Amino acid sequence: MEAQAQGLLETEPLRGREEDAVASADFSSILSEEEKEELKAELVQLEDEITTLRQVLSAKERHLIEIKQKLGMNLMNELKQNFSKSWHDMQTTTAYKKTHETLSHAGQKATAAFSNVGTAISKKFGDMRYSLKLLHPPLHKYACYEEFSYFQII
Repeated sequence: MEAQAQGLLETEPLRGREEDAVASADFSSILSEEEKEELKAELVQLEDEITTLRQVLSAKERHLIEIKQKLGMNLMNELKQNFSKSWHDMQTTTAYKKTHETLSHAGQKATAAFSNVGTAISKKFGDMRYSLKLLHPPLHKYACYEEFSYFQII
């Protein structure tokens, strides 16, 4: 019993099939001729008001564009200003500052690590070059000697 009473008191808007049922319902048989005429007059008045409001809005938008043109404001300038303001607003947030600080610190550590690795690799190559020079004297000296000895034999 209470559930039925609650169903009658629902304040939720109609959805789905309920909307279709209301839209397709024919209330014209319930209304008197006088009520129908009043509703038609109200409908015409609302449509006229909507048309007037659209015209006023259109005129105000044109006026807005004229003022912006006089001030030298165009779409590109507005986009630049909006972007600059948004970028500034984002940079002033605590989250951005913390992230920037963390990434900056991580970048410094990564730079130092790469520098150390580069130095170690360079040193290792230098050591290898030196040890190769000691182990293997330049081959071009032997090549010249062999050529010289070849010509002597002939």
